[in-house]
This record gives sequence, structure tokens and C-alpha cells, in this order.
Amino acid sequence: MEDIKCQGCGAFIQTANPDEAGYTPESTLGRETILCKRCFRLKHYNDIQDVSMTDDDFLTMVSQIRDKKGLVVHLVDIFNVDGTMINSLSRIVGDKAVILAANKMDLLPKSTNRNKLIKWLRTAAKEAGISVEGVYLISSTKGHGLTELTEAIEKKRNHQDVYIVGTTNVGKSTFINKLIQTTTGTADVITTSYFPGTTLGFIEIPLDDDTSLIDTPGIVNRQQMAHYISDNDLKIMTPKKEVKPRVFQLNNQQTLYFGGLARLDFLKGERQSFVCYFSNQLAIHRTKLKNADNLLKEHRGGLLSPPDNETLQMIPDLTSHTYRIDQEKTDIVFPGLGWVTIAGGGVTVAAHSPKNVNISLRKSFI
Repeated sequence: MEDIKCQGCGAFIQTANPDEAGYTPESTLGRETILCKRCFRLKHYNDIQDVSMTDDDFLTMVSQIRDKKGLVVHLVDIFNVDGTMINSLSRIVGDKAVILAANKMDLLPKSTNRNKLIKWLRTAAKEAGISVEGVYLISSTKGHGLTELTEAIEKKRNHQDVYIVGTTNVGKSTFINKLIQTTTGTADVITTSYFPGTTLGFIEIPLDDDTSLIDTPGIVNRQQMAHYISDNDLKIMTPKKEVKPRVFQLNNQQTLYFGGLARLDFLKGERQSFVCYFSNQLAIHRTKLKNADNLLKEHRGGLLSPPDNETLQMIPDLTSHTYRIDQEKTDIVFPGLGWVTIAGGGVTVAAHSPKNVNISLRKSFI
């Protein structure tokens, strides 16, 4: 059989092994648009199917661009910068100019200070060893910021290919779909999904006769919470609309639970506001610290949900880190889930998250 690529994910079509990437029944080969079984079910039924591809396979595939010329657009998720910023980016893509595009801007509260956010993103990139040509705030779903970003891409690519690079579930395919729809009027060119790992090979969209915009496979980062929860729970914890801040006036020795996925204990300090920025669908529960352990033990998966039963089989136990916060307006970030802003200083808290999903602190940009 001649080499044919799936028009959804870019994997080479094969008819031999249903468990491997690119499988499709022979009866579909005569169709004008050929999708692998996985992309067909994703497109028509929103049903994700696992394939036999390891983390190393993803890295090896994306590393093929290291010695090629071009511009890199590195997409990160504003709600999960720690989990989506690629520390090894230069090792993977080589010595190329990099533009940082922060996705899901439409989900942030309108009170977000854009200048502070851009400054923080530059700092985060620098700490990850990435020198960026510019930082752009975008929304892959709404199209916000795409005009400025595409103008920057055209200016900086120097008539070379453009590689869209990022971790799984960061919105690369959605971004390219939106770009193509804006410029050509054609929708849904690339399969998109809530779920990690949709793009299984390079997908090249011509920019001109000689160069292309190239969607690359998502790089798997096991520190992302998305890899430890069910598809249904992922939908609940992934914001779909602008996040509405929820404010809790807490005394010390009180605890907040974010579903049953994470927890924040107020250990020491004066009564003050804890402003929570999470998916509007994610329930937040307040309890006394002395009751917190028992509440989790008895009600995780019930009152404290997500997690559902499937997630409970995968998610690591919660581990805690204690932080002393002396400056005002500090965010405690639960990667991939959301964050809590503490307005005042002189506060000690313990933040709990699944093992390997590392919590971080930053100056608030709201």
C-alpha cells in the first residue's frame, strides 16, 4: 500500500493492526478524505482511543526538526504554564527563533493585567532556558490575538517553515484550524479534542510554494494532572468560559478542597480573602482543618468530586508543601487546575496536590 497520511492526525495509514497508530479498515481506502479509525471516532463521536506510542516516540518524532531551518511557535496553556512550558525546548528544536504564544486568554477574568502577565511569561520562559522573540496572548477557540501573532510570525519567519510546538492538550491543532479557517474559510482541517495526544505525526499546511506551517505531535509531560484523570473529569476541570473568581473569607485552621483533586490549608495568619480561579464547574468546599483528612477519606469521589471512580484508580496520593507568604497578592498555582490568590502577607499555608504535579508561587497578575 502506498504511503497515505491520516488527514486528521498525520499518522501513516495502515490496515494491519487495530491497536497501532493510523489503523483504518481497508474498506475506507477509496474515500476522498481518509481518516484513521481513531480520528474518525474522535471527529464523529468525540471518542478518544489510545494508541501504542510512548513518550520517547513523541520526543523522537519532534526532535526531527532540530537540524531544519524555521521559526518555532511554542504554545503554552495560561492555566498550566508550569506543566506546558518545555524546559528542553532548545535541545529538541535546535537553535531556532522562538515565539511564545499563551493560549486560553479568553478564559481569564477581564481584570487580568496583560502587561504583568506578559512580563511573568517572559520570566517563566527565561527560567526554563528559553529565549523568546516575543510573547503573545491568544485564544485558539475564540481567535483572540491571532492577528497580532500571525503578523509576528510572518515578519520573523524569514520565508522559512513555521513549527507549532507544545505539550499535549495545549491547543496546537485548534490554533492551526482557527488560523486556516480565518484565512481560507475551511473549518476543522485538523482533528481537535479535549484529550491529550491527538496529533500523531507532522501535519504540513502550505504557506506558499516553498514553506509550510507544521503542526507537531504533543510532547508528553507526566507532571500534567491531565494524565492522571478520566476523560469526564478532564472536561469538568478544563474551563470552557471566562473563569469567575470565587472569594472565601478564611480564618486560620480552615481548609479549601478543589473537588477532591487538590487542597489548601490556611495554617497561620490573620483572617483574609482567598480568591479562587478554577473552572466554574469545579466544586470548592470549605471545612475546618481538623476535619479535612476525615472529609477526604470519607467523601472523595462523592461530595468531593472529581475524582470519579476511573480517576481514583490512576491518580497519585496527595502530597503537601508548606509555604510562608510575606508579600501581598501572591498566587498559589495548582498546575492544570487553577490558582488561589492571597491578598495579604504574613500567611502560612500548606498546599496539597497529586504527587509529581508540582505547585508553584508567583506574583499575581490580576
